[in-house]
Amino acid sequence: QVQVVESGGGLVQAGGSLRLSCAASGSIFRINAMGWYRQAPGKQRELVAVITSGDTTNYADSVKGRFTISRDNAKNTVYLQMNSLKAEDTAVYYCNVLCRSSPWRSSVEYWGQGTQVTVSS
Repeated sequence: QVQVVESGGGLVQAGGSLRLSCAASGSIFRINAMGWYRQAPGKQRELVAVITSGDTTNYADSVKGRFTISRDNAKNTVYLQMNSLKAEDTAVYYCNVLCRSSPWRSSVEYWGQGTQVTVSS
């Protein structure tokens, strides 16, 4: 089993910054990708940013140039640096980890419990 724990959410004024962290632990052989999704009230969960094991990154158009995703492979941790925050960034942010528990098993997706980010205008 794999545990995924996020931290770093909170309340910030528009234009401010926050840094989210997500650590994966447990039966991990290899992490293929780690990413951040968000879900605002009344909306579907959407991809914010993802980083692969080869450090390829992908961002939602709405956060390009403002958010930066990075990872520390030694710590199985992914970060999301969020700058120039806007009211529309308010949502619950979820960490997603795609990993394998052994060389003989397929990749499985795990989710964190979510962390609230609120941007006041």
